[in-house]
Order: sequence, then C-alpha cells, then structure tokens
Amino acid sequence: MEMEQFYYDNKIVKKFIYATILFGVVGMLVGLTLAVMYLFPNMTDGISWLSYGRLRPLHTNAVIFAFVGNAFFAGMYYSLQRLLKARMFSDFLSNLHFWGWQLIIVAAAITLPLGYTSSKEYAELEWPIDIAIALIWVVMGINMIGTMLRRRERHLYVAIWFYIATFVTVAVLHIFNNIEIPVSGLKSYSVYAGVQDALVQWWYGHNAVAFFLTTPFLGLMYYFIPKVANRPVYSYRLSIIHFWSLIFIYIWAGPHHLLYSALPNWAQNLGVAFSVMLIAPSWGGMINGLLTLRGAWDKVRVEPVLKFFVVAITGYGMATFEGPMLSFKNVNAIAHYTDWIVAHVHVGALAWNGFMSFGIIYWLIPRMTKSTLFSTKLANFHFWIGTLGIILYALPMYVAGFQQASMWKQFNPDGTLTYGNFLETVTAIMPMYWMRAIGGSLYLIGMLTLVYNIIMTVRAGEPVEDELAQAPALQTIKSGRISGEKFHSWLERKPIQLSILATIAILIGGIIQIVPTIMVKSNIPTISSVKPYTPLELEGRDLYIREGCVGCHSQSVRPFRSEVERYGSQAKAGEFVYDHPFLWGSKRTGPDLQRVGGKYNDNWHFNHMWNPQSTSAGSIMPGYKWLFDNKPLDISLLEKKMKAMQSLGVPYSEAEVANAQKTLRNQALTIEKSLENDPDYVKSYEESKKRAAAKGEKFVPMNEREIVALIAYIQRLGTDIKVKETSK
Repeated sequence: MEMEQFYYDNKIVKKFIYATILFGVVGMLVGLTLAVMYLFPNMTDGISWLSYGRLRPLHTNAVIFAFVGNAFFAGMYYSLQRLLKARMFSDFLSNLHFWGWQLIIVAAAITLPLGYTSSKEYAELEWPIDIAIALIWVVMGINMIGTMLRRRERHLYVAIWFYIATFVTVAVLHIFNNIEIPVSGLKSYSVYAGVQDALVQWWYGHNAVAFFLTTPFLGLMYYFIPKVANRPVYSYRLSIIHFWSLIFIYIWAGPHHLLYSALPNWAQNLGVAFSVMLIAPSWGGMINGLLTLRGAWDKVRVEPVLKFFVVAITGYGMATFEGPMLSFKNVNAIAHYTDWIVAHVHVGALAWNGFMSFGIIYWLIPRMTKSTLFSTKLANFHFWIGTLGIILYALPMYVAGFQQASMWKQFNPDGTLTYGNFLETVTAIMPMYWMRAIGGSLYLIGMLTLVYNIIMTVRAGEPVEDELAQAPALQTIKSGRISGEKFHSWLERKPIQLSILATIAILIGGIIQIVPTIMVKSNIPTISSVKPYTPLELEGRDLYIREGCVGCHSQSVRPFRSEVERYGSQAKAGEFVYDHPFLWGSKRTGPDLQRVGGKYNDNWHFNHMWNPQSTSAGSIMPGYKWLFDNKPLDISLLEKKMKAMQSLGVPYSEAEVANAQKTLRNQALTIEKSLENDPDYVKSYEESKKRAAAKGEKFVPMNEREIVALIAYIQRLGTDIKVKETSK
C-alpha cells in the first residue's frame, strides 16, 4: 500500500499539559487554604472574596474542570491522533477549544469569589458561562468526531469509545441541569424547584463524576498503561462489557445522594439498585487495567510513571467499591453529611485523577521535548510524598466521619441527646482537620516537585511541535459488513453509530427517573401553609446563595430519631416547591438549618453573623462583616426576580410585585426595631453614625443593609409547617 505522510499536532498537547500543571497548583493551593480555614476560620476576616463559602466552589471547579479537564484534553489529543493515525481535524478548532476552555476557567476564577453562583454543586457557574461551556464542548466534539471520520485506522480502539461517551453524556448532563431563567447578566434561577431540582442536580452531579472524572480517564488508562508497560490490554472482551455496562448503569445512580430525603422512595430505591450493580463494571475496568501489567511488574519497581498508574487504578478501585457501599441505606445513614464523604471524594480525586494525570505528564513531556526526564529520583519522591499525602488526608477524614455520625446519634438513658450541642462534635474532630491540612500540604509539595522537574526537563530538551508520521490511507469498504464480521466489530469502525448508541444508553436512566418526578404531580404533594418568600426573604435567600452557606449547612432533616430530636420534624416534599434552586446541601460542617426559623431572636443572628464565636464558643464559622457594611442592599432587580419566579410558577400576584419594595422596607424596619432590644446594638449603631459623619459618608440605616435581608430569610426557614398542614 502507498504510505501517506502527515504530522501529529504536539503543540496542542503541550498547551493542555502546561494548563494542567498551572491550574493543578492553583486548585490545590486553594484547597489547602480551605483546609487551613477550618483551623483558623477568621484568617481572611472581612475580605468577602476570600471567604470560605466563596472559595470552596472555586476549589472544586479548579480541580475538576481546570486541572482534571485539561489533563484529559492533553491525553485525549495525544492518544486520539495516534490511535486514528491522523492529525486533528482542525488546528483552528483545537486552539479554539484550548483558549475557550482557559477563558472559561478564568471567568470562573473571577465570578465565584465575587459571589456570582447558582449554588448547584459542580455546576455553580452562572448562565453566560454555562452557554460558553456548551459551545466550547461542542467545538471539542466536532474536532474529535471530525478526526475519526478522516482517520487512517479502521478500528476504533476502546479508549476512543470512552472519549465518545464522555463527549455526548457531559453535553446532555450540562445542558439539562443548567436550564435557567436569567434575571440579569450574572443572575439566574433554576427552572426546576425543590425535589425536582435536587433530582436533576444529582443526576448531573453524580454523573459529572462518572463522565468527567471517570470515563475519560478510563479511556486514558486503556491507552497509556499498555503503552508505558508495552503490554496488550488484558482482555478486549472485558473492555467491551466494561464500557457498555458502565455507561448504562452509571447514569441511574444519582439518587443515592438523596437517600432519606423528600425525594420519592421509588426514585431513591432505583438509585440504590443501580449503584449496587455499578461495582461490577467498575471493578471490571480496574481488573483489566491492573492485569494489563502482568509480566511487567519488574518495570513498576523502577518506572515512576507505572507507580503512579498502579496507585491511580487502586484508588479508582477503592472509590468505586466505596460508592456502591455508600448507596446502601444503612451505610448512607451513617456517612451522609459527614467527613466520610470528603474522604471518599478525595480518594478518587487525589489518587485516581491526580496520579493518572501525573503519570501521563511525566511520560509525555520527555516525548514532547526529545529528552529524558530531568530527575527520576524527584519523580519517585513525588510519588511517595503524594501517596503519604493521600493517606494522611483520607484516613483522618474517615475517622472524623465515623466520629461525627456516632456523636450525632447518641442518646442518654433519659432519651435526651448525649451531644445536644453541635459544636461538641466540631471540637472533637479538630485534630483530624489538622492532619488533613498536613496531608494536603504533602500532596501540594509533590505537585510543586513535578513543576520543577518538568521545567528542567523542558529546558534541557527541544520542542517537537509537528511530529512526522506515516500510514496507508483507509480503504473504503463497499459493503456495509465484512464477511463474518460480528456486530460489535462492525460498530468499532462506525463512530457515528457508536455515538448514537452511547447516547441512547445514557438517556434511558435519566428519562425514567426525571420525567415522572416532573410530570406526575403525586410525587410532590403540596402543603397549603407553604407560601412564597416575601421580597426581603427572597433577597436574603440570594445572599445565602452568594455567600456559599449551602457548603456548610444542610436544609433537609432526615427521618431519624436523632435528627428530629435535634432539628425538628423531617423534611417534606411540599416545603420546597418555591425553592429555585433547592438548598439541601451535602455536608454538615454546621447544624441543619431547615427548622432554624424562630429558634433564636434577631439579635442572636445579628451577632452570630458578625462574630460567630461570640454566640457559639468553639465555632469554626467565619464572620461575615461585609454584610454589615455602610452600603444599601441592592434591590434594583427585585421586581425582575419576582417576575422570573412568576414565570416558574411561584404565585406572586401583580400587586405583590408592584408593591415589592414597600413590602421589603416594612419587613426590614420590623427587624431593625427588634434589634433595638439589645442595648449593645443601640450603642454600636449610634457610634457607627458618628464615624460615618466624621468621614463625610452618607449613613445607611440598618434596615437597608444586607444583614437584615439575610436575617429575614433565616428566620423564615421551617416556619411554614408550624401551622396545621393540609395537603391539597
């Protein structure tokens, strides 16, 4: 056959590698900062954009979409070209993908600390950035599919199947979870409410882990492990079973994040059943990866890249065993809302995604620069200190999780809670938080070691930007099927048909779970006493979202004796019908707030938000002093917000919208009057007036400040069902 010469594009691979390293350092540094904030909660006292609630989503987005995302793109662009024996379809699209994705990351890094957030976990970015993500994702997909259509290799290797599944599924998840009603350029409300929003969010959230952190890295595993070990994949038949069973089953598992919640039981049980089944394909992939190394274990002793890969696959196996285990209701009852989940997530992120990324970087950079790695000893040091960091991070969090669950559920012989004060638990697990910070520090030191090693490797080498290759042109098959060809063999050379079947496989579970929850009214029984938020409460709720309070406080009481005793009656689906978005939370660093309304007076909340330790000794909550600043609450969008809620089915009348600002002022004045019951408040208030006059500033009355709106919202929580409930 006549050979065709062409060039692989290494420039785009290097760009994504460098972005991976840069954002890896940034994401991990922010994560370590957050870990230290548990120890010193007021270390950024008074600086709103450096507060815990605003930095937490920045950390998760930076690690998931910037570090892991760029690592996937680097590995995918490198492997796809070589598996298809073709340059990427379009250099322009490759570069548009790269720069578009980095601009999205920068936009996230600016907007999240400024408080522009939808609050939905792993999907916090506001609607213009969501649109940009969808467009850039489509650019990547066009480039990927286009390369497949002009390939010189007939067979689509298993890694490519996982890339295809990643592309189609993330697109579906992202679009449907982020359907929002815009209120302004950086403010929107989810079209889903309460229970429905929770289901859609965790259908997305769980499968963002599945199809952004798992399937793309399984594709990388299937390419790089055989390549580095110079061994064939252990079982190609197992890889087929692994792929199809994984993408079909995974999509159903989201509801296991909502066990014992107000989600209908049938949806919870479906999530449990498929989560348990998920262990089979997950471990099938792990076994296939590890057994590929049979006969190459002598290389593992001396090759740091393979060391990283082995621990990565082991971490994947641990996380995918633990996930199904956590979906059992009796186990979930212990783990949910505790630091056990933090440990579980970080085993997957630090070991599976982190170590796979490090191994790929260490293997690719010498090939990108026609050189050898600057220091194998430093790479080995990175491996061992990173492994120690994972252990010192995860183990204390497991201990903390068990201790939290145990203390929350203990009763005295007289039937009272043994640890009635939530802060007793917080105090008890502080040593675990110290150990986590140490473990995170070690992991970051390993990352910085990689940075130095890579810089020195690049300096010693020379760039290989266009790598010459040759392969025969792909011969056209006139008939649809080759004689004796089985269905899957035929499918493995048909990228469009493979993409369509993968899309059908992932749509089935989502449709069966989500459509009935939205369409069948009996799934969400309404409660007549539950009313829409007042204008001031609506503004306060948006402040609660802006400050990231949902990252530390849940709003969902589970039907356990301990929780009902501690917080009040269990959550009911009808309570959340006007919540766009839902705010059930996924971690209790502080107590549940669903029934907190009326539990404390306005002065308590006022002092608590200024200095939490003044009302709650031992609290690790930071103060929110900017809510008290001498500036008015921005209510310029109030009517637009209420009209957006009207369009989503919230029964605000036209008169309520027209009189919204007057209603807001009246409620704010009532709260301000109640604050005057505290002589210390009156004294400090008068002093603040004098300070403003001395500076020549316009003095803003307390009833016009943000803190009053937040107090109004918090005091509303749970009060609707304290009157007699009548279902309708």
